[in-house]
Amino acid sequence: MTTALIADDEPHLAQYLKDQLALLWPELQIVHVARNGVEAAARIAELQPDLAFLDIQMPGLTGLEVAQGIEGATRVVFVTAYDEYALEAFEHAALDYVLKPVKAERLAKALARVKAGLTAPAAEPDAALAHALQRLMGGTAAVPVLRYVRASQGELMHQIPIGEVLFFHADEKYTCVQTATAEYLIRTSIVELLPQLDPARFLQVHRATLINLDHLAGTRRDEASRLFVRFRGLERELPVSRAYVHQFKAM
Repeated sequence: MTTALIADDEPHLAQYLKDQLALLWPELQIVHVARNGVEAAARIAELQPDLAFLDIQMPGLTGLEVAQGIEGATRVVFVTAYDEYALEAFEHAALDYVLKPVKAERLAKALARVKAGLTAPAAEPDAALAHALQRLMGGTAAVPVLRYVRASQGELMHQIPIGEVLFFHADEKYTCVQTATAEYLIRTSIVELLPQLDPARFLQVHRATLINLDHLAGTRRDEASRLFVRFRGLERELPVSRAYVHQFKAM
């Protein structure tokens, strides 16, 4: 049986989509309805549904950010109120989407495409897909402006040269600033940091992680073919999301 997750911060819209799916695809099993992006990301990782219907605008994480962090074979259908320009990006990258307000006719077309895709072998996300997601998130307007980052460690504030940062890694409340010798905290999100960093030096490898290539020691694959990055002078490894693995093929 095909399983699906719905993520929308507006309960009545989530219920409407669930009702429409029940009419158009009675065999589809809805395993969870998430109220925000953080919950959606956690439940997708836990339940590994075949499909995820993700609202674009959600608190915590957007639907685009959730999609970037998916590690398994879950196929995403975006539920969006985006304008015509953004929809061209969806079409160009062959991303599945339905417009708000959801109409049965458009949803039926999207489901037909999804059903056909589910019968095909799962493929690694390619560069075009990752680029489209970053473009829609505004990630292509990178202008390197940060030379230092002010971060806290306990009660003290520190001025850290950006070149000393090994990586930035975010959780629900804070972003960790990791150097070779210490860990600091800031409240700036990964989405806010990315446009302020030199794209030739900093690389996004996960929806929650930016790494400094100057400190990259190498990569490792585990038994499940998941990719991890390693840093000079640090034992900790960080996972690379499937959407970003293509960036390391030329390295």
